[in-house]
Amino acid sequence: MTFAERVRGREKLVGYWIVTDNAPAAERIAGIGYDYVALDGQHGLLDTRAWLAAITAIDAVGASAGLIRVPAADPMWIGKALDTGARGVIVPLVNTAEEASIAARACRYPPDGIRSFGPFRSSLRIGPEPADANREIVCLAMIETAESLRNLDEICATPGLDGLYVGPADLTLGVGGRFPGDPAVRPAFDEAVDRILVAAEKNGLACAMHCQSGEDAARWLERGFTITTISNDLAHLEQAATAHLKAAHS
Repeated sequence: MTFAERVRGREKLVGYWIVTDNAPAAERIAGIGYDYVALDGQHGLLDTRAWLAAITAIDAVGASAGLIRVPAADPMWIGKALDTGARGVIVPLVNTAEEASIAARACRYPPDGIRSFGPFRSSLRIGPEPADANREIVCLAMIETAESLRNLDEICATPGLDGLYVGPADLTLGVGGRFPGDPAVRPAFDEAVDRILVAAEKNGLACAMHCQSGEDAARWLERGFTITTISNDLAHLEQAATAHLKAAHS
């Protein structure tokens, strides 16, 4: 079963988040057993060369699917990400059905979409026939703003969209929080999450949540999410280094 089939079948998947330009580290993470490894091309410290290096390293292991969060719902960025061989894209700040449609169509070759054909590397792993590639690519739209919540039903009805991805930090701000994780807006945040889950279920879409830990991921999977991404490499590096320093000083 392909990764796309697992996503569309709403299988419960657990992934890992990479924010640093470190292809050997991405390769090591890909061998642990995560269903996918996602590169943060929006806020992460990776340029497009780093995308290619990391996706190649992830593919070398062959155990995890490589995904890329692109900077925006822009066909140029989405095309560049998919041409590296990424199995799909996570598209931030999708506020309207029009933006969701642009993202979904940018993931597919004609006649299903508008992706330009030039898969110099991706054809080694995906497709290479356009129709096959169209079936093997996943498009996840991030729901993380007040506007996206207002347009949630229309976004979910977008042809070619495979799932939603909750960005909890921005969503907290979107429901009126002063900072990510603001406890004052937790009820509003939970209500928004429930709406997103219901809309995804109604439209047969996968639903992903970014998590701070494995325990956090388990709770969200139990709540109904089908995909969870755990923390990131830079945070874990700092946590491990801090723990070892404290142990040494003790």
